Amino acid sequence: MKPIRYSLRVLSQLLSYPDAELRQQLPLLLPVLEEEGALGLARRTELQALVTHLLRLDTLDAEARYVETFDRGRATCLHLFEHVHGDSRDRGPAMIDLTKTYEQSGLFLAPEELPDHLCVVLEFASTQTPEVAKAFLGEMAHILNAIFSALLKRESPYAVVVAAVLELAGHKAQAVAIAAEESLDDSWSEPEAFDGCSTRGQARPADVQPIHFVKKAASHTPGVSV
Repeated sequence: MKPIRYSLRVLSQLLSYPDAELRQQLPLLLPVLEEEGALGLARRTELQALVTHLLRLDTLDAEARYVETFDRGRATCLHLFEHVHGDSRDRGPAMIDLTKTYEQSGLFLAPEELPDHLCVVLEFASTQTPEVAKAFLGEMAHILNAIFSALLKRESPYAVVVAAVLELAGHKAQAVAIAAEESLDDSWSEPEAFDGCSTRGQARPADVQPIHFVKKAASHTPGVSV
């Protein structure tokens, strides 16, 4: 089986925040892909087009477009557990389990790094054998296809990077149905003051507001997997 270590690291870089330091490194990434040869010529050509596109933008524009793409909607969020657990309490134990998996392989995250971010996932996979890396990434292929599809819907050039990740995982990038969604800014926004007390805080004060008493269930920590 062909090695994929450096290709995974390149893809992680291409999905990282395009600050000035990263943009300086972009021209050095494509030769690495060509040398390792894990991705086909057509895919490498698409990634070259992305690099060319990013280098044509000034730094502030590239950064703003990145934030708009990955930080303004759930469908394109690079935090994989956002697609599995959302804001539920299951996300915490899942993050702990994934962090332990990394640490058992000798990968320790910086305090500001979250284990479910796709860039971190790719960095971890790059430390494994090709067989283990493909199996690990293959477990999340359904999430990657959903992100890929959402990026396609937005006509984002970053879609080719997720397609390349799927290719290295031994899966074909394919469009799947994406439900309409509100932005993360809207879903996390505070309700207007004195604007009712429904579950989303959007009911009007003149409306009847039901009160529900819910029996507290015994707490438990379910098993979580990607």
